Amino acid sequence: MEGIFTNAISAVRNAQKAYCHFITPNDVGATGAHQSGFTVPAAAYSMFFETPGRKGEIKDRYIKIKWQNDFTTDSRAIYYGQKSRNEYRITRFGRGFPFLKDDKVGSLLIVARRSSDDYEAYVLETEDEIEDFMSVFNLTFEDNNHFINVAGSRPPDEEFEKAIATFVNGCTAFPDTAAMSAFAREAYAKAYGIGDAVNAPDELLLKWIDAEYHLFLSVETKLNADIMTTPFASLADFVQRANSVLNARKARAGKALEHHLAAIFSANHLFFEEQVITEKGKKPDFVFPNGKCYHHIEFPSDKLTILGAKTTCRDRWNQVASEAERADFKFLFTTQPGMSINQLTGLESMKVGVVAPKKHIQDFPKCFQTKIWPLTTFIAMVKEQQGGIPSKFHFLFKQH
Repeated sequence: MEGIFTNAISAVRNAQKAYCHFITPNDVGATGAHQSGFTVPAAAYSMFFETPGRKGEIKDRYIKIKWQNDFTTDSRAIYYGQKSRNEYRITRFGRGFPFLKDDKVGSLLIVARRSSDDYEAYVLETEDEIEDFMSVFNLTFEDNNHFINVAGSRPPDEEFEKAIATFVNGCTAFPDTAAMSAFAREAYAKAYGIGDAVNAPDELLLKWIDAEYHLFLSVETKLNADIMTTPFASLADFVQRANSVLNARKARAGKALEHHLAAIFSANHLFFEEQVITEKGKKPDFVFPNGKCYHHIEFPSDKLTILGAKTTCRDRWNQVASEAERADFKFLFTTQPGMSINQLTGLESMKVGVVAPKKHIQDFPKCFQTKIWPLTTFIAMVKEQQGGIPSKFHFLFKQH
């Protein structure tokens, strides 16, 4: 798989243009869509057509796609614009095609255009590969379904850019992740108006994540400027520095999600604690109300809530089930657009509910969409739960 990962990076860097797309239940035909086949974001129409599709028409063209640098399909890029449809897809992959299956939901599809008729495509299936790829190109989950900017940046709006510049000018080393997340939220509020963490937490969370992406990129560019001008003494030195940069990017993404969720929970006046040590040294991301309540033998277990937070959950989606034995039912929050039926069935059997940004719920299998909670629903549940905690236990926690 190392070859597939490195080949995918090389293909994007050498392509005329490229985009990435998390494989969804809609792609594999698990949502009752008209047909299976990879959806193409409307913003990426120029990967296959000179002009965008127009309502009322169907247009298509045939292309060759080399998959995983291994086998080639004679496929069809098509725009459906008739009746209620308005979508682009890639179809026709032949018998035995391995990537249009339920267990591939949540994998990252990368399509690179070599010429108008020839394309390369790669599917990354593990969390490590997906996170590494997104780190190489400094992508966030909101960059899903967009062209990949090989330079690794998109210009922020002017007011936010000014705030970023002020912050970066004062940086001589990387700020800790909590400080960077807090500044991103503050800068976003000043540039765009105060976000509503109470009535619109789902939308605001994604805005904060995107804001921090721009902030981190600017700090990273300043602090690593010497990479572009100073020769390395050896290949080993170069690899060590490159790995350090990529590891910092990956670590930031996971911690940023936790920091922004904590800010939303605080704004909603929830009682919670992060990284509480439970049984066997396990550390769930969030315990509601807190660790003291969790470890108090008389505190009612039905007033405890456990939430794990993961940017991607291709491999580690079931970890949250074993992180806290006292809680009968647990929750997993993810920014990954969609999960497979097998994953969701497995989580359901382990009594783990899924929470996701509201806009991403449409990317889950249709048969599970009503079971996926947006943040607003999860917050309301915790509020109701905490409102029923017997008064004799109030000494165990304080307002965040």
